[in-house]
Amino acid sequence: MCPTAAAAQAAGITDWRASATPQFKAQRLQELERSGAKVLMVGDGLNDAAALAMAHASLAPGGAVDVSRLASDCVFSGESLQSVPRIIAIARKARHRIRENFAFATVYNLIAIPIALLGWATPMVAAIAMSSSSAIVTLNA
Repeated sequence: MCPTAAAAQAAGITDWRASATPQFKAQRLQELERSGAKVLMVGDGLNDAAALAMAHASLAPGGAVDVSRLASDCVFSGESLQSVPRIIAIARKARHRIRENFAFATVYNLIAIPIALLGWATPMVAAIAMSSSSAIVTLNA
């Protein structure tokens, strides 16, 4: 099994390609974008730079050529594609945590703003509540 297939399988990715031309990569990314897909591109060579820049999200290993590292959203250490599933898992957890924090902030504001507008909270209570809200979101992150 090629490294690309192994990394794709470990990450649960079913639609992947290896050894594609730069033209094919660009064309395929445009097709997928038109269909509403969000594409993760992983590449390390000069021929990957355009696709890395076009993709919704892109990764390049630290040993990639300069232009690929600059075009990618994230540079990971090492050369092995085995890092990719872990990066995806961390990104998914981060997205979940961000959504939790937005939900908490929304609920807090739906409760706190009317209380403040009605004058039911002293400035000291409002300052403590706001600081506590910020601390909770920060600790949750």
